[in-house]
Amino acid sequence: MRKLQYLFMVLAALCFAVPVFAQSGASPALNLIPIGAGLGMGLAAGLCGMGQGRAVGSACESVARNPGARPAIMLFLVLGLTLIESLTLFTLVIVFAKM
Repeated sequence: MRKLQYLFMVLAALCFAVPVFAQSGASPALNLIPIGAGLGMGLAAGLCGMGQGRAVGSACESVARNPGARPAIMLFLVLGLTLIESLTLFTLVIVFAKM
């Protein structure tokens, strides 16, 4: 957990450093949009994958504990997985809109 906190602190510091590239002395050929779009899509896909893994793992555990509740668990599992996957698709749409 501590490593994730350090990662987010570094990403926040890098976000505040981006206005340096907006100055007129920077090269006009420098285009960071594809890099940012790739990083954003990779981050969104990775975190959605982690969320889906946790959801499926919890559903498997709950079905193992109470097999009689399988239909209700599967309904909410499929609903949750579609919502998680839609976040990745929305990110993909935003990436295509920015590029």
